[in-house]
Amino acid sequence: MRRTKWLALGMAMAPFAAQAEAPDDAGEVMAAASIVVTGTGLALPPGTPAYGSVKIDRDRLEDAASGRIESVLADVAGFQQFRRSDSRASNPSNQGATLRALGGNASSRTLVLLDGVPVADPFFGYIPFSALVPDRLALVRVTRGGGSGAFGAGAVAGTIELASATRDQMPHFGASAFYGSRDATELSASIAPDLGQGYVSLSGRWDRGDGFQTTPRDQRVAATVPAAYDSWSTNLRAVAPIDATSEIQFRGTLFQDNRTLRFAGADSMSQGQDASIRYISRGRWQVDALAYLQARNFSNIVISSTSFRKSLDQRNTPSTGIGGKIELRPPVGEDHVLRIGMDTRFATGDMYEDAYNAGIATNPLTSRRHAGGDQITSGIFAEDDWSPDVFGGKLVLTGGVRADRWSIRNGFYKAVSAAGLVTQDSSYANRSDWAFSGRAGALYHVSDAVALRGAAYSGFRLPTLNELYRPFVVFPITTQANAALKPEKLKGVEGGIDLTPASGVQLSATLFYNRLDDAIANVTLTSVANTRERQNVNAIVAKGVELTASAQLPANFSLLASYAYSHSKVDAPGMAFDGFAPAQVPRHSASATLAWAPKAGPELSATLRYTAKQYEDDLQSDVLPDALTLDALARLPIGHGISLVARGENLFDEDIVTRNAGGSIDLGTPRTLWIGVRFGQ
Repeated sequence: MRRTKWLALGMAMAPFAAQAEAPDDAGEVMAAASIVVTGTGLALPPGTPAYGSVKIDRDRLEDAASGRIESVLADVAGFQQFRRSDSRASNPSNQGATLRALGGNASSRTLVLLDGVPVADPFFGYIPFSALVPDRLALVRVTRGGGSGAFGAGAVAGTIELASATRDQMPHFGASAFYGSRDATELSASIAPDLGQGYVSLSGRWDRGDGFQTTPRDQRVAATVPAAYDSWSTNLRAVAPIDATSEIQFRGTLFQDNRTLRFAGADSMSQGQDASIRYISRGRWQVDALAYLQARNFSNIVISSTSFRKSLDQRNTPSTGIGGKIELRPPVGEDHVLRIGMDTRFATGDMYEDAYNAGIATNPLTSRRHAGGDQITSGIFAEDDWSPDVFGGKLVLTGGVRADRWSIRNGFYKAVSAAGLVTQDSSYANRSDWAFSGRAGALYHVSDAVALRGAAYSGFRLPTLNELYRPFVVFPITTQANAALKPEKLKGVEGGIDLTPASGVQLSATLFYNRLDDAIANVTLTSVANTRERQNVNAIVAKGVELTASAQLPANFSLLASYAYSHSKVDAPGMAFDGFAPAQVPRHSASATLAWAPKAGPELSATLRYTAKQYEDDLQSDVLPDALTLDALARLPIGHGISLVARGENLFDEDIVTRNAGGSIDLGTPRTLWIGVRFGQ
């Protein structure tokens, strides 16, 4: 009943809610006598570069050796998930995204938007990477550092903005088919016909594989199996004009992802049905409005690593996300771009799981558990970008403020024995408060070749329903939930320089200092063996430098490179891990892609990535060694829109340790080779 009520409310509010800023550089100029449909959002305000960002264009998205968006995001040094695995060989609930070496506990500290819609799972906070197909995107913009503005709540480590491909970027019909190592297949197709003065695009992808052994050879047993995966997603997008300056955009996505990890029967499933509708007006009063609805589910079976029987069946975790936003840009003069608006996000979810006694051959049921709750965050914001005439247009000042009202309600945890006796029945007090945040920045163009920038910002993130109410086990560690968790609060400053020393060459350097107060971490308990609990620690302090470079070189070569050095530590006076690096945070990370792409003929690219060692846990007792990997892609056009494509992942066949719990180790993707064909007309 509770979920039905909120679903009805979400559909009722759809015409009035609205959208976040689209990561799109195109500001189409529209003649009054003609209709131009773009399928994009409003143009970025002029002060956006003050906060620094890295842009990944469509060519790079289409040339990923793995074909997966999380691998492309690794081009941005400092991007990381909770574990180093990709979406073929990781539990979906581990796939939170973070930046700036702030660590994490599998929930995203980075706000990920697709056409302005937050895509994180409403219950867990993870990102469904397998449903975000690179071929469907026009570009990705990654902004490291806290955010404000639209949907600012949750952007404590930064924002990753994904924009769907537009009509001119998509073939009328496209398809690809790949075959890879370990009997893996990847099939995709898309069609994008014009529809009146608008267009529709329908795309689908299915990939599966027998998977690789995530378990080192000396730790395998009879029950050990490869990390098999089988996933599909389909996406429908429609754009239709209303008049010469406004349009409606609709998007619907369906996906399902099935994986098996480490042991036979250790199966997980995640699925989703997402829909959004967006109104864009580029008239004198510009409007960007959006409403969205998400229905998600997750299930997972945990297999005992000693008896290899089922110990836990997380059989059902339905969740719903509803939200929307309206942004107005009133005409306030050529020197100013003023943005005012409001947004809201609602999340509700339940966890149903059954525990079993894996030590007995009959594997009897011991208890049934049910937990869940609701969250809502509603905010108002105002932001202005000012280009004063006194500096000849060389200076841009930007600043914004937000006020958010948040609440956590209806939290509960109930456990019932196999005999039907209630063993725990906890209801948690409702909580609510206001959170105020803001940001300010300046961009000064010293010359055509040199620009200086600086920014300061604050932000906050609510604990997810998963962090509040769901305990979990990854042998041999049990991690307890904590219904009393407080929101995380970030304060940060940064300064940088952008250089264009020659045509086609761009260099950027950023120094940053971020402090995340009340950071949520998985804390090892000294009183109970092999047990951790989610707790607020005093702070995580991260400081460092980020370098990026891009260059168009002679003879049709191009180079993209990124490096991040992060000195991150936990500030937890009196705790055993005070002064330690946060779990899962490397000090160094780097990526470089060299490509050769003549106007006609074959194309080649190679990507080298390095990640320094990091630690599995808060006490720095389990090390994840550093890793150096090489990916490559070759494309040979053979005419009529057909190309042969060869891809290679981890060509060095590096052992990538993704988990180390007291010596129980999981490994990442080994050398993987693909051959396939791609068509587009």
